[in-house]
Amino acid sequence: MKNKKFKILVLADFSKSVKAVLNNTIGLAKIIDAEIDVLYVKKPTEIVDKDNQLTAMRTINQEHFNIKKDMMNTLHPLSVDHDINIQYNLSYGNIKNEIKQYIKTNKPDIIVLGKRKQKTINLPGNNITEYVIKHFSGTIMISANDNAFESHKKPVLGLFNNSEVTSRLMFGKELIDHSAKPLKSFRIIKNSAELKHSGNAAVQHVDEYVFEQNDNTIKNISNYMLKNNVNLLLLERSPKSTKNKTNPMMTDLKKMIHNLEVSLLLSGEKHPNLNRI
Repeated sequence: MKNKKFKILVLADFSKSVKAVLNNTIGLAKIIDAEIDVLYVKKPTEIVDKDNQLTAMRTINQEHFNIKKDMMNTLHPLSVDHDINIQYNLSYGNIKNEIKQYIKTNKPDIIVLGKRKQKTINLPGNNITEYVIKHFSGTIMISANDNAFESHKKPVLGLFNNSEVTSRLMFGKELIDHSAKPLKSFRIIKNSAELKHSGNAAVQHVDEYVFEQNDNTIKNISNYMLKNNVNLLLLERSPKSTKNKTNPMMTDLKKMIHNLEVSLLLSGEKHPNLNRI
């Protein structure tokens, strides 16, 4: 009996960068054999600012039609070109509440978000990425605008600080098997004395790059990733490590999200079907 497909939920606002997010999502979906569902949430106040209820309803209906048409025109060609089913939904209301309810109802295994070049997450509303990281314990992909991995090419994977991250992914084996070899490992150390503890025995065929910690470390890592054509960096989330805004792990994640120009794949804290928003 064939295993049930993974479910990927893409949170998008259909800005100019949405195609990069979708291409990265399709690339991942092809590797792990997943279904794709796209959710676009808008605040009603973003559409109308009128006192007349009848006029407001007409405006909402017209805007709803226009957005759905735009979604279809964007998604249908991708679905046909890549031979993959992409469902899409448009919702109105409080963004975080709508996302929370959608996740409870549809139970995705992976959530995909985009980000803008100006260090702003590609979704309307405040701190949506932080909200998802804090409350969703499944796998999360934060898609970069550039350096996308394509479904017909093997992605170049990077590991960050802990090669065991692949063991925390339900589809870790599939991802490794379909990736270009050798994998690239990027590690930050406080000083050269830590080099003697280096090792990536858990994953074979790994090229490791070690950086001493300083103000330019993340920027240097980003440059090395681009030079090595890394498409996707795997990061591990330990249980409860991202629940507190002041936790160092959350601070590090923010820094990585803002400064690295590759897509990030955050491992689930546990089996993604057990603990959701």
